[in-house]
Amino acid sequence: MIQSRKNIHRICLAIASCFLLLVANAQPSRKIISFDSDWKFIREDVKGAEQTDFNDAAWRSLNVPHDWSIEGPYDRNNPTGRGGGYLPGGIGWYRKTFMVNETDAKQLAFIEFDGVMANSDVWINGFHLGKRPNGYASFEYELTGHLNFDGKKNVIAVRADNTIQPASRYYTGAGIYRHVRMSVTNPVHVMHWENFATADNISVAKAIIAVQTKIINQTAAKQNILVQINIVAPDGKVVGKAETKLGLERNAIPVLTQHITVDKPALWDVEHPQLYTAVTKIIIDKKVVDEVTTSFGIRDIKFDASTGFLLNGKQVKIKGVCLHHDAGALGAAVPLQAWVRRLQALKDLGVNGIRTSHNAVAPEFLDLCDKMGFLVMDETFDTWNAAKSHAEKGYNLYFTDWWEADTRDIVLRDRNHPAVVIYSVGNEVHDNLNDSAGFRKYKMQQDLVHSLDPTRPVTMALFRPALSKVYENGFAKTMDIVGQNYRENELVAAHDKNPDWKVIGTENRLEQAAWIPLRDKNYMSGQFLWTGIDYLGESDWPEVAHGSGLLDKTGGARDLAYQRKSWWSNDPVLYVMRKEANAGAGAWVSDWSPTDIDTYDEAKIQVFSNCDEVELFLNGTSVGVQPRPSDNASPRNWSITFHKGTLKAVAKNGGKVVAEQELTTTGNPAKIVLTTERNTIADNWDDVVYVTATVTDENGLPCINAINKIKFTAAGAGVIAAVDNADLASSENYLSKERWAFKGKCIAIIKANADLGVIKITATSEELKSAEVTINVKN
Repeated sequence: MIQSRKNIHRICLAIASCFLLLVANAQPSRKIISFDSDWKFIREDVKGAEQTDFNDAAWRSLNVPHDWSIEGPYDRNNPTGRGGGYLPGGIGWYRKTFMVNETDAKQLAFIEFDGVMANSDVWINGFHLGKRPNGYASFEYELTGHLNFDGKKNVIAVRADNTIQPASRYYTGAGIYRHVRMSVTNPVHVMHWENFATADNISVAKAIIAVQTKIINQTAAKQNILVQINIVAPDGKVVGKAETKLGLERNAIPVLTQHITVDKPALWDVEHPQLYTAVTKIIIDKKVVDEVTTSFGIRDIKFDASTGFLLNGKQVKIKGVCLHHDAGALGAAVPLQAWVRRLQALKDLGVNGIRTSHNAVAPEFLDLCDKMGFLVMDETFDTWNAAKSHAEKGYNLYFTDWWEADTRDIVLRDRNHPAVVIYSVGNEVHDNLNDSAGFRKYKMQQDLVHSLDPTRPVTMALFRPALSKVYENGFAKTMDIVGQNYRENELVAAHDKNPDWKVIGTENRLEQAAWIPLRDKNYMSGQFLWTGIDYLGESDWPEVAHGSGLLDKTGGARDLAYQRKSWWSNDPVLYVMRKEANAGAGAWVSDWSPTDIDTYDEAKIQVFSNCDEVELFLNGTSVGVQPRPSDNASPRNWSITFHKGTLKAVAKNGGKVVAEQELTTTGNPAKIVLTTERNTIADNWDDVVYVTATVTDENGLPCINAINKIKFTAAGAGVIAAVDNADLASSENYLSKERWAFKGKCIAIIKANADLGVIKITATSEELKSAEVTINVKN
């Protein structure tokens, strides 16, 4: 399959080269054109839709990224099942009509998709460019030789097939759910994802930057070129240069490595994520014919069997979380600002690491991790050949034919990101790892990753190693880093027996017993909690989302998140909860408003804090002081008689008050309060503003037991893109304009639809006072 595509590619290049001849030095540098706008879409299978003259006038007009599955409706009988969150699959077609300027006729043209879910087929003017089963992997096709010029139209057609179900244990989305772009390049150019910047011999005084560039000459003759590289510091100044002259034969693909010394480098780390840029230019006859900009960081990473993970020579515990790629009501097509909001909330809890569970993420997600200072475990697959329950028709059907192409594209795309510190090639795979075939599958992936990126180690998330025998049969010894899901004591015992192993927790629970080994074992590199944020799918009806996150699916912090924050954050942490029902019954809640206030008399209190001492006051009277627990991890507990009013907690360090929290008995729901974290928005796809509606009493105190239905309206220069709440069983349409409050809250997600103006959001509900908030649209 792969070989046949390569043969077609070679034929196209040969035809194209007949037209390119000796024109390389007359052509300008590359152009990158967004292909997100003006698509036509239909959610059904249509015969002949790949043809240029097909009539798509009746199809829906939209822009991508677009996830048709999140549009619903929810149905318990949808074939996607519990993994897909009971949302629809099916087949969807996309078509985009465009023109190409005659000035580009002697250039090369490519189309790049960041992700199409799933089993995509792509055509240009009726010519089949290729198929890609994996919906997470980014890919590129060459359009050269298939385009029309002179004002004639071109049509790119994409078919996404999500009918083969159940295909995943968690929500995938459906359609062209990530960005698309077209690039036009000179026949002499840097190949796709083939500019690789690394740093070595790093010290305070200097660092040696190696830029490896793979260049191709697709003209019909030899070209004499100059390859020039400028290293640009975080402050925008050029701090290093290199130049190399090459005689490039026709169809030659040399790999050129140039070394550049940077003095007094600004190092990338989790607190100061400094980014450099390598600007690579190809020059022919003093004209720039290609230019590629590559972002990278200067940092030294090392995993050690005794001291765990070292970043720039200092031990750093990776306090990570696992994340799936959806964003609740937005589905799989997630604007970047939604991830900014979510990742900042995780960072505020002390999180410094992310595992991309269990697939390649959008490239801009990794850009964000670079900028925000997260340490990333870049994971490729959830399955190899063996199927998993509720995903029997997933990637296991394609692994044999596609693992190599998918792995290659993931690593080549991601290897310049300083945030990425380790690769994982599998999650709890059910393939037999106690035979030669299992050994071979892992080794072939690890070897391929090493060949593409020798600067980072490889692991996988081992599944019940005591049963699979991987700790005894030699399998674990073949791994760069031994990674295990859960069962932290097993990993500790394995390291005690094999002290030369480098180890990491690849998936861990939120509980205290999982934290202690990371805290106390010097050799433990880190752990990744399951999960950072609630996600769609992997749920049993009537629930449609999985609720194991530090954050709920609206981005709000769960109560248990503050326990982790008390362990992970350097800031003073104080968080008070009580048992929901009398005398210690029920769940933990953070309020002072029992639902049956007349029968609630014995309040069990729990406080998460990293401070020296915590004192509680009920209506101004102290009910006791508790010091830091001896294990420096357990919560502090009180049992007091309940009285209406205010429960106040005061935390001190060294006798000084550093944090306070109050819980006050609320009145009846009386009004809506609208809040936003930002009051400005730009009119682009990647920007959104979250508006939170909170039901409060007359004094503005949140009523967390309120379940009122809130109706949102938008007027002016914007629209309501989606609504949501934190209820795992909420299966109402996300595109609706109303939502039931859950624990007193729900959200509306706002997008702009004009370059300038004001968006006025109004929230109303029966028997509650309405509320308004305005958002300014700015360029």
